[in-house]
Formats: sequence, C-alpha cells, structure tokens
Amino acid sequence: MIKRRYCFLLGPGIFLFTVLLPAQETSVPPQNAQATSAPAVTMSDTDALAKATQNPVASLISVPLQNNSNFAVGPYNRTQDIFNIQPVVPKRISEDWMLITRVIQPIVWQPYTTQDQGGEVGFGDMNPTFFLSPAKPGRLIWGVGPAIGIPTATSTLLGQGKLSFGPSVVALVQPGHWTFGALVNNVFSVVGSSHRPSVNQMTLQYFITYNLKKGWNINSGPIIAANWHNKASGDAADGDDTTAGGRWTIPYGGGVGRVTRMGFQPVNFSVNFYGNAVHPPGASPWGMRLQIALLFPQKPKGK
Repeated sequence: MIKRRYCFLLGPGIFLFTVLLPAQETSVPPQNAQATSAPAVTMSDTDALAKATQNPVASLISVPLQNNSNFAVGPYNRTQDIFNIQPVVPKRISEDWMLITRVIQPIVWQPYTTQDQGGEVGFGDMNPTFFLSPAKPGRLIWGVGPAIGIPTATSTLLGQGKLSFGPSVVALVQPGHWTFGALVNNVFSVVGSSHRPSVNQMTLQYFITYNLKKGWNINSGPIIAANWHNKASGDAADGDDTTAGGRWTIPYGGGVGRVTRMGFQPVNFSVNFYGNAVHPPGASPWGMRLQIALLFPQKPKGK
C-alpha cells in the first residue's frame, strides 16, 4: 500500500515537471496576445493579472491545482475527493491567432458507497481541450476547439473507459471590475470497452467575478453537468442508458479569491462552496472547491 501511494505521488510530480519546464523555457512571443488592445500582463500589474486569471483563453501560462471535496455521498455519507492538475499553456501560432492548450488530469479518491469504509484512489480520465482564439480580441473574448476525454483511469470506478471527442466553446466579457463568461462542451464516445456505457455528456461552467482592491475578488463558477444517457425520470434504464434518474447536476454558490505572491511566485487562491439544487440519486448534495494556481506572467522589460 505504501509503494502504491508513492507511485501516485510520483505520477503528478512527473506530470507537473514536464509541464512547468517547457512553460518556463519556451518563449511565447509576445506573452500577451492582446498587445494591441490591452496592456501586457506583467508580474507587477496585479489588476491585469487578476483579470487574466479569470479568462480561460488569456495569454498567461498557469498551473491551477484544484481540490474538490464532495460530501454526503451515498447512504453512508461518504466524502469523495477529486484533485485536478490543470495546466494552461498558450501559444501564438500566427499574428492573428492563439492556440490555448488546457489539460485536466484528475486524481480521485472514490469511496465505496455501499459500505461505510474503503474505496479506491488513482488517476481519473484525462481531459485536454484546445482553443483557437483571436490574438487581438475585441470586447467579446472567445475561443473554440475540440474537447477530448482520454481513458487514463486506473480503475473502472474512476473513469468511463471510453475515448470521447466533442466541441468546446468559451466566451466572456470583462467590463470594468467585472468578468462574465461561460465555457461549454459536449463529448461523445467513439471507441472503448464494449462493457461500459457509451458517453454523451455536456458540461457548462458559467463564471461571474467582481474584482476588489488588493487582488481580492468575489466569484461564482459552478459547473452544470448533463449525462444525456441517463433517464430523466425514475423509470428503468435500458439500452445505452446508465442508471435510472439523475440526468442533471445543477449547482449554485460561490466564494472568494485573491491574486498575491508566495515569495517571488505569483499565485491565485480561491475558496468556494456549492450546493447541488439537482443531482443524481445518491450523489453529493454539496461540496467545497479549494484552488491555488501558479501564475507565470511576462516579466517587465529590463528586469
């Protein structure tokens, strides 16, 4: 058991190293793709840095580390934990376009819901998304590209066992102190285990942020999910359907965040709490999201 735990720690360490090393050594010219319409995001510009962290297609290298605790799962009120490693790396591919690579690699603790102890821990399915976005956006900032689900889970309880593809779109505006936006994708399975249900699911995250002084903000970013292969009622499932009931998960809530520094390293902290107004039977009715994002903005010239 101890060796297995060390393996799970080693995997994220290698993953972070391979992401952070090229992120710091690779030049992204220029670091801010909105140079003609907005000032460059630099290490000394807290307000611009805060706005960039709220933009999923900003020209800002970041590595969010996010832990989601989902409480009161199943009849024994177990707690599920999902730790997401979410590097975001932009690349200027032409004078007019940016390619933003966004990868989510979860590490999951999944408790057994039919008993009051025990569970499985390991990697969940990897979810990369690639956004093509204008390098010089107007008031409406947007990006579009493919979303992919890769069956990297180390257990059948931790993933879907299918390779999935689908479209993803993000759009936002940032008037004054505000950020309003939404990110949506829908993936469909194309290949995988014949013993696992096919995948057809949507995720929609809308996000609203109001920026305060000294890097603080108030924010809300719930993730709405719809599994189209779940029955919408309590009728028995059949064919490609998974379980009866529970097609939708609809959360509500929010929290606070702050852009600051840990020594020389700019970071973005956030704490959020969400309740689920609608959720599948036996799923969590509420949860907590804790995040620290490592930020790698452009250094001011002359430094």
